[in-house]
Amino acid sequence: EFRESLTKLGDVYVNDAFGTAHRAHSSMVGINLPQKAAGFLMKKELEYFAKALESPSKPFLAILGGAKVSDKIKLIENLLYKVDEMIIGGGMAFTFKKFIDNKEIGSSLFEKTAEQITKDIIAKAAKNNVKLHFPVDYVIADKFDNDANIKTVTQDQGIPEGWMGLDCGPETIKENRDTISRAKTIVWNGPMGVFEKSNFEAGTKAAMDDVVNATTNGAITIIGGGDTATCAAKYNTEDKVSHVSTGGGASLELLEGKELPGVTALSDL
Repeated sequence: EFRESLTKLGDVYVNDAFGTAHRAHSSMVGINLPQKAAGFLMKKELEYFAKALESPSKPFLAILGGAKVSDKIKLIENLLYKVDEMIIGGGMAFTFKKFIDNKEIGSSLFEKTAEQITKDIIAKAAKNNVKLHFPVDYVIADKFDNDANIKTVTQDQGIPEGWMGLDCGPETIKENRDTISRAKTIVWNGPMGVFEKSNFEAGTKAAMDDVVNATTNGAITIIGGGDTATCAAKYNTEDKVSHVSTGGGASLELLEGKELPGVTALSDL
């Protein structure tokens, strides 16, 4: 009934709401009109993601951050069939460090249940010849606060008990810069550290500067929605990369290889 009432409102349907295209709501999929078209924003979003996922210029790099491996597992697995290199940073890097390298990570973010996931990802990357990059040093703090005691440690020194990693360190920033500078297509989803706090934003800000430089040098650079789009707004780089997605969940699902209901519902014109 509600869908019928929406359908009666017009003769042609245009969907320009990429940010909600992953939801099978009535306004996305329930309009029964002969012509259902993508709006300009929707078209731009789909074109950029198609560039990356279907015909990327190589080397193709994914930069992935965020807190939990389990939240990004589908994303990582899908991209391992597409990219040449992958930077894994943010909180989820510590789960890899603990399970794969048996490094001391102190009180850093850690997923006890993700051991098999991390091992599967490492194996799949090796099988597909994808080079994985993890942090080699960290900015650590004795509490989750900007006025905490702060120091930098290498992965071999490890993170002492009672301290937590909240950003990547200067060596990691240098390594990431090298990796980013040789990429011709870059998809970035998730910050490298706690960028909301000034003492732990250096890794994310440096990555942003490097992605902007890569764009200037001709790379196609796509920033996934959500926190990474917030970073672009914070550092005023939205017009300095190829594309900042307006969809957090929608861009994530596209990168995971899923079809978006709101896109599937459009006419094939």
